Amino acid sequence: MSRDLPSLNALRAFEATARLGSVSRAAEELHVTHGAISRQLRVLERELDQALFVRLGRGIVLTSVGEQLRDRVAGAFDQLRDGWVELRRNRSEAPFVLGCASSLLARWVIPRLDRLERDLPMLRLHLSPEEDPLAPQHAEPDAALALAAPPWPAGWQVHQLAPERIGPVVSPRYAGLVRLQALGESALGHEALLHTSSRPQAWPVWAKASGLSVDSLHYGQGFTRLFYLLEAAVAGLGVAIAPEQLVQDDLDAGRLLAPWGFRQTDASWILATPRRRSDSRVDALAAWLRKALTRDANTQAGLPRT
Repeated sequence: MSRDLPSLNALRAFEATARLGSVSRAAEELHVTHGAISRQLRVLERELDQALFVRLGRGIVLTSVGEQLRDRVAGAFDQLRDGWVELRRNRSEAPFVLGCASSLLARWVIPRLDRLERDLPMLRLHLSPEEDPLAPQHAEPDAALALAAPPWPAGWQVHQLAPERIGPVVSPRYAGLVRLQALGESALGHEALLHTSSRPQAWPVWAKASGLSVDSLHYGQGFTRLFYLLEAAVAGLGVAIAPEQLVQDDLDAGRLLAPWGFRQTDASWILATPRRRSDSRVDALAAWLRKALTRDANTQAGLPRT
């Protein structure tokens, strides 16, 4: 008697490969070998007696049969995944997992965590550091806090919280500060600027918005993370570029100065949630974050906190 369904392991391997567009990436996600994924795909192709993928250059693409199977399998796995998550998790008791880049986590969320937990005790917040929280590798958070610009990633519902504003910051201890203040922002074109590979566009965006030549910028020490960049600035190693809210506490405490102000970019602070997931706590968290970011903006502008 023939089976009505193929191997679920084979379908899972196919779904991951079709979604990620790569056998290697599917193997990494499912924690198996490249060969194991290839064998499962061959099982399906033998049972269908048709190819599901064809090679194109160094990659693979779905055949028309593969596209039909992908559309059916993806929806079925989504339903299974959602059903399983709901069975395992009681929303009233489970922690709310918030994905967040480590720099935002360390410099903005953690300093406000006591107030957040006091104001929203029902969240039972669990923070998940993710350098790219909108593309988690193995776990999908309940929501992700990020600085991002449209177009928004597919599969996420985005709540815009506040516009991003960036600007140069420097320690009062920096040896070249007096010279820079005397010459004005145009002097930054002759400065060895601190920068980060995680936000390579930050200096050019600010320079263009400030009417400075992007080609005149000169870069000094680079850092892999924004957090390290700002620690270097606080230590007096040079001039860095940063989102306003991430340095607000340092500005308030006098650890950093922003002599040339901040410029708005096309990015925003956003709270993103998976589209297929519904959770009433998201609206409460989005409202709290929006108010906290507005409070920070008022502080920088010299207005009373609300």
